[in-house]
Amino acid sequence: MRDYDEIIAFLGEWGPFQRLVFFLLSASIIPNGFNGMSAVFLAGIPEHRCRIPAGANLSAAWLNASAPLEERGGKAVAQRCRRYSLRALSNLSAQGLLPGDVDLAALEQEPCLDGWDYSTEPYLATIVSQWNLVCDDDWKVPLTTSLFFVGVLLGSFISGQLSDRFGRKAILFATMGVQTGFSFLQIFSTSWEMFTVLFLIVGMGQISNYVVAFILGSEILGKSVRIIFSTLGVCIFFAIGYMLLPLFAYFIRDWRMLLLALTLPGVLCVPLWWIIPESPRWLISQGRFEEAEVIIRKAAQKNGIPAPAVIFDSTEVQDLKNRQQKGMLLDLFRTPNIAVITVMSLFLWMITSIGYFSLSLSTPNLHGDVYLNCFLSALTEVPACVIAWLLLRTLPRRYSISGTLFLGGGIILFLQLVPQNLHILSVTLVMLGKFGVTSAFSMLYVYTAELYPTIVRNMAVGAASMSSRVGSIIAPYFVYLGAYDRFLPYILMGSLTVLIGILTLFLPESYGNPLPETFEEMLQIKGFRNRKNTYKIGNSTQHELNSKNLRTSF
Repeated sequence: MRDYDEIIAFLGEWGPFQRLVFFLLSASIIPNGFNGMSAVFLAGIPEHRCRIPAGANLSAAWLNASAPLEERGGKAVAQRCRRYSLRALSNLSAQGLLPGDVDLAALEQEPCLDGWDYSTEPYLATIVSQWNLVCDDDWKVPLTTSLFFVGVLLGSFISGQLSDRFGRKAILFATMGVQTGFSFLQIFSTSWEMFTVLFLIVGMGQISNYVVAFILGSEILGKSVRIIFSTLGVCIFFAIGYMLLPLFAYFIRDWRMLLLALTLPGVLCVPLWWIIPESPRWLISQGRFEEAEVIIRKAAQKNGIPAPAVIFDSTEVQDLKNRQQKGMLLDLFRTPNIAVITVMSLFLWMITSIGYFSLSLSTPNLHGDVYLNCFLSALTEVPACVIAWLLLRTLPRRYSISGTLFLGGGIILFLQLVPQNLHILSVTLVMLGKFGVTSAFSMLYVYTAELYPTIVRNMAVGAASMSSRVGSIIAPYFVYLGAYDRFLPYILMGSLTVLIGILTLFLPESYGNPLPETFEEMLQIKGFRNRKNTYKIGNSTQHELNSKNLRTSF
């Protein structure tokens, strides 16, 4: 009995229809690059110091020396959160004394009781200067970004359920609307709390759009195009949006106007509703064979290929219906063997995500121009995706992922040995580390999908994606640690990345194997030893392994 891929084989792999779907779905990912990393500039922290009120009656010399000095970046600079007592300074200024005439260390200090003065370089205004998210409130900055990724976590949890229930296309455009609409509402935020709640909702739309576009493309495109779509397509177009972000931010340095500029491209996706089709695979899973056949015939017409008189005969319709089985989340932990693979995969996704987002969000902390550093960070993703695609085509999965993680983690660990005056070398090493981690991240979707059988494949990828979102929630706090020690975030990131690179070598190898349809086929992948038995999976009985005799041969 033919499967779906055999039924539509007459369409070919790379006709006008497939090319249109490939590029339009990839282009729909571009706004995700805006929203995913926009916090780098929206929540940028400008230089600041305690404000001295106009009525303080201080001389110019005492105004300049009103804040105690601290060492930051190898230089003595004014403290951001403390100043000398204005009462004491006024008395000294009235006596005609200069800062050099007194022992400043003996002067009383006080917090910034009158607010802060913010530098307008490189940012004219950010949410930090808008709502004074500094000093005692500086914890709100990483929380803002973390809550965005909490929204991403929630979105990744519900998007798969909604797209399975209401269709890929409907949820794709609904989530595009959420992402664009709530980004627009953020412009009118009147408080940090309002901005952050809206940012959380934007995160829900952002990841749902990305995941559903990925699933829709994977289900419409043929076998030979899916890997290209999941690496060169989705990843590179995300990188294009990411690269455009610092270009917009360079010319628009007020956070409200920048957010407006980043929101408008999402409106351009509206006409795609009349071009991008629903997934025929999903329609078949819902028993809507007539609608699926209409889409397939239109695809054949666009490709200039005559369609068979009968695409789904009655026997195949009944067989495809019988194959529509569903697994449960517990099936990912059904046996000790499978449970170990699942847990290791979850950790792999989470730690890789921590490294990726920590390096992406820390670009303002690097030496040099923040806009150039962000652009370079985005540009690095293009060759990383190309390398990921090449590795997936030619080399075993676990060695490819482990090797790129070793590369990224090792380089990040090496950063602490670089002298502080070698700024260009430091930035170059960070970009190389980002290159390694991004390459590994780009391969995880394909690798995870190849490990699990059809009955739980989407569930496995969804669970792994949720684990990566936990990593992205943690990542801003890794960046936050840089305020205490410049190298501490890199030491933690590098150590975890190298560790997970080692553990990846203990996962099974899926390279060269057909996609497993059952758990029995899954456990025939290199890296497993098994004995057969029968047990229940989800709502169906699968011919499977005896869990008492499961052993993993890594």
